[in-house]
Amino acid sequence: MRLPPAISGVVSTYLLILRLVAGLSMAIIVVVMIAQVWARYVMGGSLIWAEELCRYLLVWQTFLVLGLAYSKGEFVSLDFLPNALSDRGKWVLKAVTAVPVVIFLAVIARYGADYASRFNNQTIPALDFIWGSLFGRPLGLSIRYVYVSVSVGSALMILHVLADLVTSFGPAMRGPDTDRPMGAAREQG
Repeated sequence: MRLPPAISGVVSTYLLILRLVAGLSMAIIVVVMIAQVWARYVMGGSLIWAEELCRYLLVWQTFLVLGLAYSKGEFVSLDFLPNALSDRGKWVLKAVTAVPVVIFLAVIARYGADYASRFNNQTIPALDFIWGSLFGRPLGLSIRYVYVSVSVGSALMILHVLADLVTSFGPAMRGPDTDRPMGAAREQG
């Protein structure tokens, strides 16, 4: 299904931002871990904040890129039943299985936000240490911003699941290969 140009632009920008954030966070993790190894084995000391910072970045990165992995079909799946169905049958199966997935993700998002809200007064020690070393006072950023990654990632995943349903609806209802050029290879989903 072809999206209107305005929506297609928003989706492309969203996906680009997610890829950039994922790449940037991975680059930061690599640099910090290299600095940690250098400090520990060459300088004889340790960066006490490195592992904590990398852990929090990895948590955020994981929840942000789950939707990308889903939309690219990179989750593990059993496809013997969908392969036996017609295009319409595949879409109906996808819609039926999306309902409990969306409900589960909504529950996770709600309770994740509730859990994160319990930590408003606790700060992130690694960032306090880094900020305090650089500027003489702790940053005071709440650890809630680490825990809220569960809710943000779940909400984004809901959007990816719903977007997949919407974009696959038109082609599934039109029948096989009506919007593909002649001779194009059939994609396996």
